[in-house]
Amino acid sequence: MPIATVNPANGETLKTYDALGAEEIERRLATAETTFRDYRTTSFAERARLLHRAADLLDEERDDIGRVMTTEMGKPVKQARAEAAKCAKSMRWYADHAEELLADEEPADSDVKDSGASRVLVRYRPLGPVLAVMPWNFPLWQVVRFAAPALMAGNVGLLKHASNVPQTALYLEDLFRRAGFPEGCFQTLLIGSGAVEGILRDPRVKAATLTGSEPAGRAVASVAGDEVKKTVLELGGSDPFVVMPSADVDRAARTAVTARVQNNGQSCIAAKRFIVHTDVFDAFAERFTAGMKALKVGDPLDEDTDIGPLSTEQGRGDLEELVDDAVENGATVLCGGERPEGFTEHGWYYAPTILTDITPEMRVHQEETFGPVATLYRAADLDEAVALANDTPFGLSSNVWTNDEAEADRFVRDLEAGGVFFNGMTASHPAFPFGGVKRSGYGRELSGHGIREFCNITTVWHGA
Repeated sequence: MPIATVNPANGETLKTYDALGAEEIERRLATAETTFRDYRTTSFAERARLLHRAADLLDEERDDIGRVMTTEMGKPVKQARAEAAKCAKSMRWYADHAEELLADEEPADSDVKDSGASRVLVRYRPLGPVLAVMPWNFPLWQVVRFAAPALMAGNVGLLKHASNVPQTALYLEDLFRRAGFPEGCFQTLLIGSGAVEGILRDPRVKAATLTGSEPAGRAVASVAGDEVKKTVLELGGSDPFVVMPSADVDRAARTAVTARVQNNGQSCIAAKRFIVHTDVFDAFAERFTAGMKALKVGDPLDEDTDIGPLSTEQGRGDLEELVDDAVENGATVLCGGERPEGFTEHGWYYAPTILTDITPEMRVHQEETFGPVATLYRAADLDEAVALANDTPFGLSSNVWTNDEAEADRFVRDLEAGGVFFNGMTASHPAFPFGGVKRSGYGRELSGHGIREFCNITTVWHGA
């Protein structure tokens, strides 16, 4: 895949870039290793000062970088600006909390004495250069939620971004440089996927994090496992959105629309499978369908646009195949199911779509729909709702709408997911751990759990 900015609203190639050669990759790896030796000794206060400066710059430049993201991957520009603002907020959160999150820990006195020590503490130390393989769908946020904690922990970052967002990738390197981080603290590597294995096997690279597809995750995990290197993987998701009779159905239906089509439906944590109790199914379906039909599809640079194009022509083709397979096998289309009128010749648009009467034989029942396509299921009771919610190879997050405390306890106990969000849509926040189970990956990003993923957890024991 070429390293290029191709505007998904019209298919126009705006900029192209040459991939780094072996000599330049070697120079950058050497710089990362050298920089780490000094940077790891800097104080939390100094790292925080630099990260606050990066956040300030990002806030000042959110309009410009928002337009860049929109022209590279198609998200509505108002959502792009919001993404930039979220990144700045998260940078400040880690700048303000990292020292506390990584403070030395002291075991109980009784355990220290039992070990024969006079003092024992647990210290979190940085690992070194960490390789981040990141996707295009949230081209700033996916990187910042790795970079902010990694840099505050004293690590240095090497970014292999998706090949269709090179301008955003280069902006991030420049942002951290202009904020005052030493050269080599954060470097963007404009490389193809074929170069990742060699970099990950290099002994100077100590760990890797990947957000992306399941095949990409397997590939990186296999190489890292062979090299015995730590990895964190955040892969696909097919999150359930369960609505029970005690819920506020009107609010659930309104939220369902946003939960499905955020980022043009291209989000791992977007709700994708809507599982509704039979007692409220018809009311929910009517409101949900009306909300999806009311969305404005158009130019993502237009402030009034709700749905822009999918990021690539291949992505739209994959989505069309899933919908066509479902329809051919008996699914009912409540709305959409085709390229929207007026957008059939230019740009990679797809209409907001709801499919129902889904059966296990359909590909859409098991595969992730990465675009504005929702599947709608009817559940007879709580047991069937839980069974449908778990009937997926993924387990990233989940949404449950209920005002029954006993039902809520049951969902928390039985749902196979890294998060359960009640009466609201899934969202990430720097203070809360984020990640999944099953084929959605392993490890956690964000919060104290995330910053400690790439630390050497060191036991320090002093004899009596």
